[in-house]
Amino acid sequence: MSASRTTLRAPTARDRGAFLTAVRRSRRLHRPWVHPPADADAFADWRRRCGGPDHAGFLVLAPDREPAGVVNLNHIVRGALRSAYLGFYAFEPYAGRGLMRDAIGQAVRSAFGPLGLHRVEANVQPDNAASLALIRRLGFRREGFSPRYLKIGGRWRDHERWALLAEDWKSRARR
Repeated sequence: MSASRTTLRAPTARDRGAFLTAVRRSRRLHRPWVHPPADADAFADWRRRCGGPDHAGFLVLAPDREPAGVVNLNHIVRGALRSAYLGFYAFEPYAGRGLMRDAIGQAVRSAFGPLGLHRVEANVQPDNAASLALIRRLGFRREGFSPRYLKIGGRWRDHERWALLAEDWKSRARR
């Protein structure tokens, strides 16, 4: 397997300026799919969640060390379920360059490795062709459709449910 093109790490307070600049620069890319933290307070709230027991949030750094995106493992459940929800978004000008595929792959390896999870679920709006293609390439399997599933940007939005199991990920990695 080739070396990673991206670096994943927990966001720090020093990342705030570059992160918020990237969010502003990427507004057209993000709408209507996602509404990332857009001010200092929202960024601080996201950073706090990243360190919690039920959330693993990663800032994705491009090879030039600039913020290229975000990958979150949300609502981590332990016990018999051992599951999390995957959330992700890229920043301009890094979208469409394969960096998020690399970053999500690293996050999934962490989910199925050190975090000990069995299932990662991604919920994607049906018209978000780029994100659907990305999770499909990573081996996620479509499990269903959920009408008005998540409230994003003040509106309840439909989502397709996709999931990846640890054993499926590991068998893909062996190939």
